[in-house]
Amino acid sequence: MAARALIRGVRLGSNSIGRPRSLIFNSLHRRGIAACIDPSIGLTDEQKEFQKVAFDFAANEMAPHMAEWDQKEIFPVEAMRKAAELGFGGIYVNPDVGGSGLSRLDTSIIFEALSTGCVSTTAYVSIHNMCAWMIDTFGNNEQRERFCPDLCSMQKFASYCLTEPGSGSDAASLLTSATLKGDHYILNGSKAFISGGGDTDVYVVMCRTGGKGPKGISCLVVEKGTPGLSFGKKEKKVGWNSQPTRAVIFEDCAVPVTNRLGTEGQGFSIAMKGLNGGRINIASCSLGAAHASVLLARDHMCVRKQFGETLANSQFLQFKLAEMATKLVASRLLVRQAALALQDGRPDAVSLCSMAKLFVTDECFSICNQALQIHGGYGYLKDYAVQQYVRDIRVHQILEGTNEVMRMIIARSLLTES
Repeated sequence: MAARALIRGVRLGSNSIGRPRSLIFNSLHRRGIAACIDPSIGLTDEQKEFQKVAFDFAANEMAPHMAEWDQKEIFPVEAMRKAAELGFGGIYVNPDVGGSGLSRLDTSIIFEALSTGCVSTTAYVSIHNMCAWMIDTFGNNEQRERFCPDLCSMQKFASYCLTEPGSGSDAASLLTSATLKGDHYILNGSKAFISGGGDTDVYVVMCRTGGKGPKGISCLVVEKGTPGLSFGKKEKKVGWNSQPTRAVIFEDCAVPVTNRLGTEGQGFSIAMKGLNGGRINIASCSLGAAHASVLLARDHMCVRKQFGETLANSQFLQFKLAEMATKLVASRLLVRQAALALQDGRPDAVSLCSMAKLFVTDECFSICNQALQIHGGYGYLKDYAVQQYVRDIRVHQILEGTNEVMRMIIARSLLTES
């Protein structure tokens, strides 16, 4: 079962002289998972198998390095390539170009499990998967065969380039221009907050080839090393430190017309379809952090004593733990329902993806934050994993469309259909 593979309480710091090891090493493995929050409930045997593989990988290849990657800002290329050997580099990419060909639900199950080992790294892997899927889905056979195999094996890494300094939530107002000149587009402009920027090899770029608004946007694949492509400084962030974030800058950057995905003017549609899955993916990463945090809080309550008894005997904290567990399970059910809707192409898919992203990233941050509170002062120390889960998932309420934009999408759906 997946319970055997959960984080084994890796020590996250070195400033621990004189403190009992039981207070520093939070072992999720020691007591297992209560049935009521078991993430394998309701899954098929096959899903349970690859969930276990993902939990094992998280415990053995990610969790022991999670703090170091965060503190030293290491982009763990070799660890991700090991993940790709298990099929995690192109989870929902078609098998004929090297992908695993799994469903959106399968993908959510995997990302939830992986993020228990390192949210930041898993979140990057989810973005990489989204880019590979976009090329697989909207590219022609030549483009699919040229880009997807190396992306699925993670011999090359991808970045998604939509956001600009002046267009965040209002993505359709982007200004990066692509002017057709012969058999090349000449790109000028810049993208902001790009995960992997500067360290990755393939950039899926939304740019303006036509007039104002979404119908003037096209999608180009820009390869690292293209003349005119450069990068800004590496940003210093609160969390997500195992993946670099930089501006991506285009100055008379010539990109072959053969690198355009789909037709001219299709770019915004491609971007939004990518983000529907991306919202499920990032919600799934939040689930993993929340799941780990519930177990960390439970285990801390069982060993930490105040006023002559363990915290587990406090009814107030029992109620808090119960609320955390309930929010976790409700969040998981919503993510999985949205994943099924997207996989089946249901008319409610966009709204459900937005609901999942809104509800799950909000509630899972609340869960992790409450877990930190239960740890008291210890939770604020980098010796303890819970603080990193809090820092790493805070940004999930902002990216892939802010949670305010998710509310707009949901409300628009309700009012339009009425």
